Order: sequence, then structure tokens, then C-alpha cells
Amino acid sequence: MTTGNDEVDDPTLHDTPPPANRALLTVAAVLLAIPVIALLWVDSYARVDPKLGPWPFFFWYQFLWVFLTAGLTYTSYRIVLVARPHRPMRPHASEEVER
Repeated sequence: MTTGNDEVDDPTLHDTPPPANRALLTVAAVLLAIPVIALLWVDSYARVDPKLGPWPFFFWYQFLWVFLTAGLTYTSYRIVLVARPHRPMRPHASEEVER
């Protein structure tokens, strides 16, 4: 027999989010900062040589960072998923629906 309040009495539901692993969140932030810093440091790639086929270094270096940034963003996302695990939350009183 159920009381109709099974969701509220469920011990797997919590009132607060789980604690986050700050060390992993810091690693994710550093990974996201790497492309920003690398591309803002223009002196490191403001040159023509070495060429990659007909493309000067200035162009192919920035294009390479498109793929590197995508990889770093995905890695950061996966790290954040580990650092902030999902935990079911209790619905707020204003969100509860009468059954």
C-alpha cells in the first residue's frame, strides 16, 4: 500500500546538490583556459613559416586550435560530469503536483 507520498519519502532524493570536487573543476577550468591563452598570445604564431602546403603558419596554427579546443572542451565536460555527480533532488513544495 502506498501513501501517495512515496517520492517525498524516498531516501535516494536529496534537498541539496552533492558536493563538487574542486580539484577536478580546477583541472576543467585550466583545460578551457589553454586555448584562450594560446590564441591571445599572438606573437607565438604571427609569422609565415613554417608553411603547411600553401598555408602560412598563421592560418593552419589557428585552424589546428579549432580541433584542439573541441577536444579540450569535451574533456572538460567529461571531467565536470565526474566532479559534479548527478543526484536526484526532491521536488520543491511549489513544484509538487497533486495526484
